[in-house]
Amino acid sequence: MLKIVFGEVKNSVYHPPTYFDNQYEDEWITDPLTVAMIKDIDKSDVIGVRLIQSPVLGPISTKEISGGVKTLILMAFDTSGKIFNASACGDNCAKWIVELGKKKDLTINLHHMMDFSSVPSFEAVILNTGITIHSYGEYLEEALKIKER
Repeated sequence: MLKIVFGEVKNSVYHPPTYFDNQYEDEWITDPLTVAMIKDIDKSDVIGVRLIQSPVLGPISTKEISGGVKTLILMAFDTSGKIFNASACGDNCAKWIVELGKKKDLTINLHHMMDFSSVPSFEAVILNTGITIHSYGEYLEEALKIKER
């Protein structure tokens, strides 16, 4: 189940890309889920655990993939129980966050209203209010209530 908390959260990882650079494990990179996320978000191909082929940058290291993909990979594979700041992701990561939340309990932290409109129907709990939402419209209603506080 996806759980979303807006604002500051104690012990959350505010800058996941830096955490990723120091914590990722090689096997995460060649996992089919990671390969698909890198292809979709960065439009790049995983050649090996330390080599990504970018159409813009050419051959790059794993540490040079986008911060959004790094955050998604942490959400998928990190077992530390940490909450990651999903505001480090672009809105193009929203569908992947929802997919990860379908596969596991996933709590994310947001500092902005992420655009989940690409996934009009999804379920999540907004931890600030305790309300379970089932659509992008319900998500927006709850997010606006929190912003107005």
